[in-house]
Amino acid sequence: MHDYQAPADLLKDRIVMVTGAGSGIGRVAAKTYAAHGATVVLVGRTVSKLETVYDEIEAAGHPKPAIVPMNFEGAAVKDYEELAMTLEENFGQLDGLLHNAGILGDRSPVELYNPETWNKVMQVNATAPFLLSRAMIPLLRKSDDASVIFTSSGVGRKAKAYWGAYAVSKFAVEGLSQLLSEELDDERHNVRVNSLNPGATRTNMRAHAYPAENPQQNPAPEDLMPIYLYLMGKDSHGVNGQKLDAQPK
Repeated sequence: MHDYQAPADLLKDRIVMVTGAGSGIGRVAAKTYAAHGATVVLVGRTVSKLETVYDEIEAAGHPKPAIVPMNFEGAAVKDYEELAMTLEENFGQLDGLLHNAGILGDRSPVELYNPETWNKVMQVNATAPFLLSRAMIPLLRKSDDASVIFTSSGVGRKAKAYWGAYAVSKFAVEGLSQLLSEELDDERHNVRVNSLNPGATRTNMRAHAYPAENPQQNPAPEDLMPIYLYLMGKDSHGVNGQKLDAQPK
C-alpha cells in the first residue's frame, strides 16, 4: 500500500469529497485525487484557501472541482442535509469521502482543560464526521464502489497524557469508522470504511503540536499519497474495517 503505483485514470469519473481541503493533507489529497481523474468536492471553512486549490486543479487541466464552504464548528444538521441534496442534484452519487478536517485544541491536563475548547474539538473532530457521514450514506450507497476514509491519529489508538479532547475525539472517530464498516457491509459490498493514521507529517497542525520539532524530519503530505490513492480507488475493494497507517512502521 505504501509503495502503491496508482494508474493515471484510477479515479476517472468518480466523485470524491475531501474535508479540510484548503490546506495540509486535505489540500494535497484533493489535488492528487483530481490528478487521477476525480471530480473533487472541496469542503472547508476558508473560502480563499478552497479557491486557491480550485484554481490549481483547474489550471492543471484536471476535472473541474466543486467548492463547499462549511465551518464544522457551527454547521447544523440541515446544512449537511442540504449539501447531500445539492450533490444528488448535481452528481447523483458519491464515490469517495475523505474525512480530513480537524482541530488540535489545547495540550493540557484534563483537570485544566477548558470545557469550551473541549466541546469545540469534539464538535469539529467527532460530531461533524458523524453528521456528514449520516447525510452522505444514501449517496455512497448509489456508487458501485465507494470508499470512506476517516483520519485517525496515534493518540486516538493509544492515548497519551495532555492530548485532551483531540485524543478522545480520535478514539470516537475510530469507533465511528468501525461501526460504519459493519453497518455498510451488505451483500453488495460496495461501500468500504477504514481509518488511516497519517503519522508525523509536515503540516501546520503538527507544528503547533510540536513547536520545538524540526519539521523537515517529517515526510510531506505528498509522500503519503500512495496509500490515500490506494484506499480511494478500486484496487482496495474488499479492504474494510481496517486501522491503517500512512507510514510504514
